[in-house]
Amino acid sequence: MRAIWKGAIAFGLVNVPVKVYSATEDHDIGLHQVHNADGGRIRYQRRCEVCSEIVDYADIDKAYEEDGRTVILTRDELKSIPAESSHEIEVVQFVPSEQLDPIMFERSYYLEPDSKSPKAYVLLRRALEDTDRVAVVQFALRDKTRLGALRIRDDVLVLQSLLWADEVREAAFPALETTVRISPQEREMSAALVDSMAGDFEPGQFTDDYQVQLRKLIDAKIEQGESLDTEQTFGAEAAEAGTGEVIDLMEALKRSLEKKRAGGGAAAMDSDAGADSDEAPAKTTRAKASSSRSATAKSTGTKTTAASSSASRASSSKASPAKDPAAKAPSKTATKTAAKEPAAKEPAKNRRKGA
Repeated sequence: MRAIWKGAIAFGLVNVPVKVYSATEDHDIGLHQVHNADGGRIRYQRRCEVCSEIVDYADIDKAYEEDGRTVILTRDELKSIPAESSHEIEVVQFVPSEQLDPIMFERSYYLEPDSKSPKAYVLLRRALEDTDRVAVVQFALRDKTRLGALRIRDDVLVLQSLLWADEVREAAFPALETTVRISPQEREMSAALVDSMAGDFEPGQFTDDYQVQLRKLIDAKIEQGESLDTEQTFGAEAAEAGTGEVIDLMEALKRSLEKKRAGGGAAAMDSDAGADSDEAPAKTTRAKASSSRSATAKSTGTKTTAASSSASRASSSKASPAKDPAAKAPSKTATKTAAKEPAAKEPAKNRRKGA
């Protein structure tokens, strides 16, 4: 890494010399623009609209326009601003980290000790650790005075630039002002879906699918040239992509929950998740029916597959109530509910009783 700035943290009367490095980088594949007729590279030129000449970067100044009047500011004039010439990161306050709204975070920078002895650096780091606080700082970088947060990451001081308060827009959406009724069943099912997807955040588990697929497209184009078949290249992946179809909220929650549970290794659920998903009984009843079908199939090995399936279904319907009286009640309740309410709500009730 190459240092982009040098300065010092002003911590009371203590000065902590540091070097500043960008803590993040862009992993996107670099693409440039070309003329689609001949592949020629597109270049942008700085052309003056008054004299029509192409202007070198060294001959460009900045300007501000107001009420039809243009004020030109030279580089020397801009450098004369006191805050621009400051190389001090001034600690102005120590605050609890939870008081910093993540929407204000902008860029992250690593701070490296820039002195013969890192004692002052370590002292500031220990002070942040002992008090469990974040230092709010002010500094100037790249023609701009910035607000920042100083915290610790893996024993390294990290400076995170923050947006100013007036740079964060107010979210005013009329749709959120309307009264929306959320049923207890919807809240219960959504909470169950959250629980089924709960876990600890590990960034390394996630991949940038677009960049992976872009690399796949580039490799395929290099190999196949103009005969590239994108449907063949992305066949399976394109089929898995979401269609954006708007479906009933309860149905969406139900399907999502069943999908997550099936992904957790519930084989019985996978086998029944197709055409019978809307009429399926509680999980315990499903498991017993599956066992009965297996037992019947073994005892009638000389019979045909169709006869075997019919016999097992009949055996299942008779055997389940006898073995587990508790399973009988949900079955009757489910039948009554199906006659009164939409089928989409039935599995949620059965799951609560099964649980």
